[in-house]
Amino acid sequence: RVKTRWEETHEVTAIGADGITVRITQKGETLNVTRTEQWAAPVLVKVGAVYNNETRRFTTPLQVYNFPLASGKVWNQNAQNFNEVTGRTGVINRFVRVRGWTKVTTPAGTFDAVTMQVIMRLDDDEFWRHGTECNYLVWYAPAVRGMVREERNAQYLEKGGGGDGAGAGTIRTQFGTLQLVSFTPGGS
Repeated sequence: RVKTRWEETHEVTAIGADGITVRITQKGETLNVTRTEQWAAPVLVKVGAVYNNETRRFTTPLQVYNFPLASGKVWNQNAQNFNEVTGRTGVINRFVRVRGWTKVTTPAGTFDAVTMQVIMRLDDDEFWRHGTECNYLVWYAPAVRGMVREERNAQYLEKGGGGDGAGAGTIRTQFGTLQLVSFTPGGS
């Protein structure tokens, strides 16, 4: 497998009555993408990506965090959305369980962080395959008011399999780690 490396910058560009606007720029050897996300609040995504760079518009904002983040806390959301890449409307199921507090070290430093297990079923099924299933482990650090590390694993299962022995296969679509490299707090 080939490693893909990129640098991702999140910059809050506006805060107003209609929410928060964030510009996200991804640059790397094979990647040069800029997109804009809109949040109803720091934890509620109205327009944004939950998987790769697929921007989605949510009918009801997607709840990324549910404060206070106490060990054992669980939330589950069926989020109706429009995928701007595929032009399809569907429902994503996102289940989160807070595991607990730990220290995590990234290139940006060592942080006290709460870990969360995120299980997500995407709405990208087709006649030939089931929807993508994502299993993420997220470290949230209050010191940066966001994620400092994330381990991503995702896959889908092909449908089919007949009497020819070919069967259906599992196709891995994500296997990687995102880490905070630097953080600069905004002005007041």
